[in-house]
Formats: sequence, structure tokens, C-alpha cells
Amino acid sequence: MAVLAVAAVHAAPGYLEQPVYAHAVHAAPLAVAHHEPQDYYAHPKYAFKYGVHDAHTGDVKSASEHRDGDVVKGEYSLLQPDGTTRTVHYTADDHNGFNAVVTNSGHAVHAEVHSAPVVHAAPVVHAAPAYEHGYSQYSSPYAHY
Repeated sequence: MAVLAVAAVHAAPGYLEQPVYAHAVHAAPLAVAHHEPQDYYAHPKYAFKYGVHDAHTGDVKSASEHRDGDVVKGEYSLLQPDGTTRTVHYTADDHNGFNAVVTNSGHAVHAEVHSAPVVHAAPVVHAAPAYEHGYSQYSSPYAHY
């Protein structure tokens, strides 16, 4: 196996630039690592679960999911701002597609809303006519000389 190395040498600006070719170098054949073929169609299988319960921020949620082949089943839940818990149970497969069932549990707690007192608008005052006796029709009611 022959390998030809090529190097370009550049001189300082202003000089003629030409590539310089190295002589052919003979090298030993490269060793090729042998790897077992990877099956990209292996049976997928996994499971996970996590949860958060932060009393300081009120962030409460959890999730779990497992997969066996092309069938995925899982659920997640979260504490909503009104105090109820939303839970979603889902499944997905090639035959039925994705399906989810959403449920809410607990009793909603709503903060009392105190309405502000009703304020009535001030009465409308009509402007004076645009002219008075002795002024021209185009004079301003605000410019009294």
C-alpha cells in the first residue's frame, strides 16, 4: 500500500508560493478493528419514574412510564393552582395509537375576590360657546384679552 504525502509550504508575503511534494512513503497495512454487528431493531424495553415535591414553591408533580416493544404505558400528575391534582394515564401502540384519560381529583380552592368600591364618574360639564359678544367667531374661549 503506498501513501503519497502532499504539503504546501508558504513563504513570507511577496515571495512566490509553490507547493512542495514529498516522496511516496510505503506504510504497513492498517489494522481494522472488528466489531460485532449492532442490532438496530432490538426489542426496546425501559421503565422510569420520578417525582418532585417542593413545599417552598408549591411544585408537586410525578411521572412514570414503561415500554415493552411497541407498547408504551405511563402516567403523570401535577398539582394545579386551584389545589386539585390533574392525572393523565396514557397508552400508545401500533394498533390503537395514542390514548389518554385525564382526571382531576380534590376540591378546588379559590381565593376570595374582594371587589373594589364602585366609583361613579363625575358629571359632564359642557364647554362654553366658541365665541362671545365682541369676539370674532374664530377666537378661542381660553384666550381672553
